[in-house]
Amino acid sequence: MKAIIPVAGIGSRLRPHTHTQPKSLIPVAGKPILAHIVDELIQEGINDFIFIIGYMGDKIESYITSNYKNVKSRFIIQTAGKGTAHAILLAKEFIDDKDELLIVFGDTIFKADFAEIKKSPFSTLGVKKVEDPREFGVAEINEEGFITKLVEKPRIPKSNMALVGVYKLLNAGNLKRAVQYIVDNNIKTLDEFHLTDALMYMIEQGEKMTAFKVENWFDCGKKDILLETNAILLKEGGFNKPEAKNYMNTIIIPPVYIGKDSQISNSIIGPFVSIGEKTILDYTIVKNSIIGPNSQLEHANLQNSIIGNDASLKGNALSLNLGDSTEINLG
Repeated sequence: MKAIIPVAGIGSRLRPHTHTQPKSLIPVAGKPILAHIVDELIQEGINDFIFIIGYMGDKIESYITSNYKNVKSRFIIQTAGKGTAHAILLAKEFIDDKDELLIVFGDTIFKADFAEIKKSPFSTLGVKKVEDPREFGVAEINEEGFITKLVEKPRIPKSNMALVGVYKLLNAGNLKRAVQYIVDNNIKTLDEFHLTDALMYMIEQGEKMTAFKVENWFDCGKKDILLETNAILLKEGGFNKPEAKNYMNTIIIPPVYIGKDSQISNSIIGPFVSIGEKTILDYTIVKNSIIGPNSQLEHANLQNSIIGNDASLKGNALSLNLGDSTEINLG
């Protein structure tokens, strides 16, 4: 099975962080979003990857080639704003018609039953029930479990089952013909060629598709969801837990991830904090936040925050002499 991971998006909803790095490389629970995806797929036996890159794609290529030397990786450049169906079309020369494909969007961290996905005798698409389906591709599913209709960002949804950006397709040839048809006939939704429309064309041509439910799904395109994802993944663990004794005059409230070679002193860290490597914190209180590598914080009090790579933040050091029955609110 080959994996195609489109990561060409600009990530405008996560600015200013995406001014200097692609969205898929923003760290969550100790490693980039993209690393969570690739690690999960490698664990499931996939070692053949095609990355569709665009905005700052050189950084993505450098990260993958440096950290995943034992897998086969190819990189295809897509200019922005042409859509996911167009992205798949660009990869057609690297895909044989009989290939089985797994397509995972590069900003989608998910947990699913891969055994169920692999054993399905049909192409199958990941779905999850959402409150407002108008922001997603939507699947309408009949009583037999087959998808009858796929619509990208419908104004009036007839289903609340959103496509989560994970697709297993049994026949790459059918997909190649579908995305070629979409592009050749200029079939666009919201001015882009969407994979949803190509898959709907395949259904209209007689291909049967089912849906599998995703247990956890994090569309890491917004700050609040990114922080929520960070908190949930930290709860799951799977990494070496930092000990307060290794950091001078510091209290650690788990779950917390601290990258190697970080220097922390006189601080309170946690809960739900992810700190990148080679970061310096002194006289800092931080909770429910992500702090990128090589950053420096001093006299800071943070919560619900994202601090980028190589950032510097220095707050106010206060010296107070308060009398009895005094109340001061500094924030």
